[in-house]
Amino acid sequence: MSEIHKDDTQAQDEGVNAVIVEEGREDERGFSLIEMMVVIVIIGLLATIVMINVLPNQERAMSEKARADIAQLESALEMFRLSTLRYPTTDEGLEALVSAPADRNLEGRYPEGGFINRLPEDPWGNPYQYLSPGEHNPRFDIYSLGADGRAGGDGRNADIGNWNED
Repeated sequence: MSEIHKDDTQAQDEGVNAVIVEEGREDERGFSLIEMMVVIVIIGLLATIVMINVLPNQERAMSEKARADIAQLESALEMFRLSTLRYPTTDEGLEALVSAPADRNLEGRYPEGGFINRLPEDPWGNPYQYLSPGEHNPRFDIYSLGADGRAGGDGRNADIGNWNED
């Protein structure tokens, strides 16, 4: 008889536990649609604030990179002039900084590795332009055509060269 009583007590205990578990499940509901929408709106607002603050900095960083590349190319051109007693012609271009131009007068004056390891591209993926003599500087002009890749322009499409230091 004690075994039967034990089974009944155990069954009653399991029933109580089953009720408790079921009641716990009622408390573990998911997020409501309104709560999810509020979270999505907050994330959207934060993303907008970040984009408003980051995008202008990206444009400024790209312009600064172009100016730094131009300064590096100017230094390499000055080293070229010191070694060869002249600047590269417009036809020889900036490529003369990487590999020796076909000029017999430069034999023995051109360093084996060139004056620069490789020519950088501007931040928008275009090659830098070179004119010698320059239109803005008597020695030479080095410039990027800006984001649009065309001469002239305003804002992010403006040309960036060794003649404008701002």
